Amino acid sequence: MTPPRAPPKVPIDAIADYRDRIDVRSPAEYADDHLPGAESHPVLSDDERARVGTLHAQDSEFVAKRVGAALVARNIATMLETAFADRPRDWAPLVYCWRGGKRSGALAHMLNEIGWKAAQLDGGYRSYRRHVLERLAVQPRQFRFRVICGLTGSGKSRLLRSLADRGAQVLDLEALARHRGSLLGDLPDAPQPSQKRFDSEVLDALLHLDRARPVYVESESKKIGTLQVPDALLEAMRSADCIRLDTPRPLRIALLKDEYPHFLADTAALNERLAHLTGLHGGKTIARWAAAAAAGDWDALVDELLVQHYDPTYARAIERNFARIGSALTVIPAGVDDADFERLAAALDGELARRVPDPEPAR
Repeated sequence: MTPPRAPPKVPIDAIADYRDRIDVRSPAEYADDHLPGAESHPVLSDDERARVGTLHAQDSEFVAKRVGAALVARNIATMLETAFADRPRDWAPLVYCWRGGKRSGALAHMLNEIGWKAAQLDGGYRSYRRHVLERLAVQPRQFRFRVICGLTGSGKSRLLRSLADRGAQVLDLEALARHRGSLLGDLPDAPQPSQKRFDSEVLDALLHLDRARPVYVESESKKIGTLQVPDALLEAMRSADCIRLDTPRPLRIALLKDEYPHFLADTAALNERLAHLTGLHGGKTIARWAAAAAAGDWDALVDELLVQHYDPTYARAIERNFARIGSALTVIPAGVDDADFERLAAALDGELARRVPDPEPAR
């Protein structure tokens, strides 16, 4: 009898050839990170995977395999009857698990036995993760970045969005990180992704950019919330040309109140965050800020936070980390509405278009 043929294995460099990507790892593994565009179709749930692992450790490998095989077969049957029931005859998905072993092999084998042309990712997610780290070490150096610098509340993210609306290339790291990059930067109901997921999304964004055109990015510190900006990207940004967004402080106060309504509605959460600054500013100052929040004196509170904390900290960081800030083009918005930043983006686009093109980035 001829033994069953193993599913073909493809290297990580070939994933672009596969539009449909099936992640058979557990939901928790998928949530931590996955290939771009991959669908989650776990052959073992989180609880089932834990159960099989416990059997392997406490009973025997044989029992764990027997129980695991039954669970995998049952879950694959459900996929065939539901999620995969309407897939066309020429369907050719790429299937992967943690290391390209039994979990992805089981599904890929069954799909091929049915008549589809499934392939298995050689090395599984582990090979993809190595690929991400390798590419992040070199990919950022292929672009000409234009870094938008400005004090807290200047509207850097709004300017980025307006530039993107005009067709400019933008890398919005704070959107990818689900964080505004400061002590108060958490987004309500939007937890930050894992570091692995952030890395994957940054690389995917870079791979969709045109190296022949400049890329606008916001000045960032080494960390955005809990997430680390890739070292090579940070180095490329810090050596790039800068644009100084010089927004008057009254407009910054208005913008910050508009962008942080959750803190205006939840002073307890705001005070909890401000308490982290006690070591820098002392208990009396923190108590005064808490009293201003309780009284709804938001303009005074935001003004003090900017003048006493954010502005000195940010100004020092910019001067220290961005080598070309001294020669930056300065732009000033007339207001903080979307229309104001649309006009600013148009003016900035026109001014930079009249300048001598940037040299080609290092390859």
